[in-house]
Amino acid sequence: MRRVCVFCGSSPGGRSEYRAAAEALAQALARRGLGVVYGGGNVGLMGAVADAMLAAGGEAIGVIPQALMDKELGHPGLTRMHVVGSMHERKAMMADLADGFVALPGGFGTFEEFCEVLTWTQLGFQKKPCGLLDVDGFYDGLLALFDRAVAERFVRPDHRAMVLTSAEPDALLEQMEAWRPPTVPKWIDRKTS
Repeated sequence: MRRVCVFCGSSPGGRSEYRAAAEALAQALARRGLGVVYGGGNVGLMGAVADAMLAAGGEAIGVIPQALMDKELGHPGLTRMHVVGSMHERKAMMADLADGFVALPGGFGTFEEFCEVLTWTQLGFQKKPCGLLDVDGFYDGLLALFDRAVAERFVRPDHRAMVLTSAEPDALLEQMEAWRPPTVPKWIDRKTS
């Protein structure tokens, strides 16, 4: 891996632990010589990731739609900023620039972005690790939903195992570096109940 795409909230969240985790993740990436790709914002956890990465001397690449740049939400001091026309272009470029994905706490956009890249990996469109930095159990409910989807035969166990999880940035990055894509010949369960 050379760069990791980080999905996270444009809000700081309601707990100081979220910002601390964003900063710790950026510092862990920088220590490993890995760059960060993210949504380009200067607010919330997004801004915390970028600021911590830059403070550690690491590479911080932002990808932001023009509409958000116009609202003065773009980070002014990044290594590189790509301004694109739409959210679709943003997500595609972020995926192209990254070798793996981590989701910190966030809202609907964070959940959607993570599930999209996870689906791309499931379908074999890419072979990149996908991890959740599970700060104080933030993702426990989502992980329970994924387990329910396995139990109900909507997700194969091998595909559920693609979701790497840790509360510690270094442990998560170690999992990502060791990860290999599953070799499941198909993702559809044609059995009937």
